[in-house]
This record gives sequence, structure tokens and C-alpha cells, in this order.
Amino acid sequence: MIIYILGNLVNSVSIIAILSFILSKLTIVRQLISKERIKTIDKIMFALFFGFLGIIGTYSGIPINGALANSRVIGVFVGGLLGGPFVGFLSGLIAGIHRWGIDVGGFTTLACAVSTTIEGLMAGLLNRRFTEFKNKGLFALIFGALAEAIQMILIILITRPIDKAINLVSIISIPMIVANSIGISITIAIILSILKDKEREAAFQAQRALKIANETLPYFRRGFNTDTSKKVSEIIYKSTSFKAVSITDSSIILAHTGIGEDHHKVADKIKTGLTKEVLLSGNYKVANSYKEIACHQDDCKLKSAIIVPLKEKNKVIGTLKLYKIRKNAISPIDIQLALGLGSLFSTQIELRKIEINKELATKAELTALQAQINPHFLFNAINTIVSLIRTQPDKARELLLHLGFYFRKNLYKSEDLVDLETELEHLKSYLEIEKARFGDKLDIKFNIENCLQIKVPPLIIQPIVENSIKHGIMEKLDGGVIEIDVYGKEKNIEICIKDNGEGIEKQKIEKLLEDNNKIESMGLKNVHKRIQLIYGDNYGLNIQSKRNKGTIVIITIPKEGELL
Repeated sequence: MIIYILGNLVNSVSIIAILSFILSKLTIVRQLISKERIKTIDKIMFALFFGFLGIIGTYSGIPINGALANSRVIGVFVGGLLGGPFVGFLSGLIAGIHRWGIDVGGFTTLACAVSTTIEGLMAGLLNRRFTEFKNKGLFALIFGALAEAIQMILIILITRPIDKAINLVSIISIPMIVANSIGISITIAIILSILKDKEREAAFQAQRALKIANETLPYFRRGFNTDTSKKVSEIIYKSTSFKAVSITDSSIILAHTGIGEDHHKVADKIKTGLTKEVLLSGNYKVANSYKEIACHQDDCKLKSAIIVPLKEKNKVIGTLKLYKIRKNAISPIDIQLALGLGSLFSTQIELRKIEINKELATKAELTALQAQINPHFLFNAINTIVSLIRTQPDKARELLLHLGFYFRKNLYKSEDLVDLETELEHLKSYLEIEKARFGDKLDIKFNIENCLQIKVPPLIIQPIVENSIKHGIMEKLDGGVIEIDVYGKEKNIEICIKDNGEGIEKQKIEKLLEDNNKIESMGLKNVHKRIQLIYGDNYGLNIQSKRNKGTIVIITIPKEGELL
């Protein structure tokens, strides 16, 4: 008899397991089970679902001596483990009342109704421990068996006559404990697979969102406009199942890819009320029908949509709209994908704005630093030329041409980089004027790699040479020599300015490039800071000097000359 009952209960358990699997594929059931935080109405729906599984377990039971060997506990106990005390109690109550209602004359009716409710509540109270337990299948198996054992005790305590109750329990206890505990474990495994599917789907969508963001980043870095929006909408359209993708700014359509291109036209003003609501509120909206989309084209095939805001800081500057051609087709996964993309795109747009501001600030600072180049040079040059006008008019004329060339290049700041040849011409014009001032006391030597065709930031060599003349060579009574070498070294270019002047004290070298207001090192600091603003902190000046031996200043920049 026990083997017979066990075999039939296994069939009943199989029916419930198959039914659980089928029901788990329904969207509404998957949404219900996968919710992390559920409201009271959700809990009620949860209880109805698992109470229904309990009723199925009753109907698939086997008549034994005026009672039923059944699998009712499976749905009730699983509901309690997953949903907590409220769901467990309510699903147990539903299945228990049903058991009492269909078998008023049965001698185990009351005991079954009470035990089913208690088993549901018991499972609900175990919810927290179940959630924390690593092997949930084993947990369900053990406590499911314990719950069925409690049911057997309750049948003996409540049912009369007691001898008949004991006889029934001796027949059905082992089959029901074994079959139903295994059934609870299997059903838990089926339900948990839904959550794992949900996690895998969410991970896939996150990966897809990041992939799209990675592909769209180069375009958003060019700005938020019609051209970049078109590229972005095409990438989303190809990478997802949406039938149309639209991007707007605060007033017009910037791009539309997919179904509806014939009437959702670029540069058209925004007409749909839902999009205007998103722009005003800053919150996403879901349209589940053509009527909610409110397209002005009567035969538009787009039937549902998710519209998310695109923001720059807290200001809404546009929208991303994703469409499907069926009603109510926007799933929670679609919403999460759209919100993820909207957030990523907003970040990209904001980063672009930050980059623009950084570029403007950098250019402004470069201009300010460039303007700080020693202004008294002009007065010294004019005085030198004035002294030569009567005695050496041709030399004075030549120096005026050099002075004009020097200041023309000095004031022309629109270029980030200039050819090395242009920079050296500018330096030579400066040196011609200085040699006219100091005569034989100043000797200049150049050593430039012939094949070195590179671009450099403007006005980075002359301030250092000026510093060498003023603080190095002119401190010596007999003057000195300045050597300018330019050469390639691995991935970098090095420009070396070497003099045999007075040199610099060691403790003073360490402070030359610090951000302070000492006028004597202004030229060096300006060049160093400009190079770092353009290329980064790995580049700039390296100063080496020994007192009474001379000074070497090495400028290091990358060969490629790429700006930050």
C-alpha cells in the first residue's frame, strides 16, 4: 500500500512541478516572482498563485480510508518560503478552506485545513533563514519533511476517532513526507531558476547597454547635435529589438531610425504630448498604445514606447525614445535598458561639456601665460636700435625687421602647435637683437636633427634662452656660450638649452618650477606649466645646474604632439 501511495503521489508531484514550470513562463508570474520589494497587492497575488498550486495538489490526491493522500503542502510551503509570513499564511488559508469546503463529511477535513494553514505560516516564518541559506534546495527538503511530519501529528491530535486517525497516519505518513518534501525542493528549484534567468537577462542587458555606450562615446564626444544623434540612433537600432529609435533635443527631432522615418522627420518640432511631459518633468514615461503615443500620423505602426530624459547636470536637454510595433510590448527589461542608456548618454553629454570648458580654460590660461613673457625686452630692443640708427643704420633696419617678426609671432596665438622651424626662426630673431646688445660676449650654437619634422607649442624655447642670457651668461664678465640641441629620444622629443654661465645653487633649483610669485623664474615656470597643460604631468622641464659650471634645461614633449 505504501509503495502504491508513494507512486501516485510522485505522479501528483510531477503534475505540480510541470504546472509550476509552465506558469513560471507567463510574463505576469515571472514579474511577480522576480520583484525584490513587493507591495501588499503583490503579496495577495503571490498568495493566490501558490494557494492555487495547493488546490491542484488537493485535486490530484489519492482517496485513502475516507481521507486524501495529497500534495497540497507543496504550493503552500513554497509560497511561504519565498513570500514570507503573510503569503504563507494566506496561501495556506486559501488551500485549507478549499480542502474543508470540498469534503465536509470527511473525518480529516478540519485537521487538513488547520495543518495546511499552519504549514504555510511555518514556511513564511522560515523565509529569512531560507533566504540566507546557501543550499536552498536542501533547506526546502528538510523543512518540507518536518512540516509534513507536523501535519501527521495534527491529524492524530485533531481527528476523531483517534484509532482511525492513527491507522491513516501509519499508511500515508512515509509516502507524503518523502514525496512532498522532494516536490517542495523541486518546485523551489524551478521557481529560483526564474530569478536566475532574470539575473542573466539583466546582466545581458547591462552588457548590451555598456557595449552601446562604448560605441556611441566617440560620437557624443563631438557634441549633442543632429549628426551625432543619427549615428547613435543607428547603433541602438542595430543592437536591440526596438523597431524605431528617436532622439530629440528640447524642441526638435534630432534623429529617427527605423519604422516611421517617413513622418518622424529630422528637424521637425516635437509634437507628442508624452515627449513634452518628459521634457518638463524629467521623469521617464511608457506608452502602451498608439493612442498614448499620440502620433499625428493615423497609420503609424508604432504602438508602444519608452521615453527617457537626457540630462546635463539637472537640466533636461532632450529625450531618447525607443519604440515597438505591438501594444503593451515595453517590458521591465526594456525600461531598465532605456533608463541605463539614458543615464549613460547623459553622462557622456555632460563629460563633453566639461571637456569643452576645460579646453576653453586651458586656452585662456595658455594665452595668459604667453602674455607674461618678459615685456621689458621690447624696451631694451628699442633702446638698442635707437643707439644704432645713426652709427649703423643698416643694422638698425635689420634689427627692426627681426623685432617685427618676433612680435608678430609672439602675438599670434591661434595655433596650439607650430612647426619646429617656425619656433627656431622666432628664437633666432630674438637672438639677433640680443647679440646686437651684448656683442661678442654672447655666442650661440645650434645642433638640430635634420630629419626631425615635428610640431611644438609656440614660445617654449625663447623664454629659457632669455633666462640663460640674463641669469647665466651676463653674470660673467667675459660672457659665454649657449647651445641649443634638438633631438629625438625613443617616444619623446628633447630640446636642450645649455649654457656655461654662473649656474644655479642646488637648493634654488628645486624651487624654480614651484607655483610661486618669484619674478626671476617666471619664464621657466610659464614654459613648464604650459607644456603640462597641453601634454600632461609626465612632460615639462628638467633643470640641471652646478654653481660656476653652467646650466642645462631639457624640455621634453611627446613625438606625436597629441594634445590632452
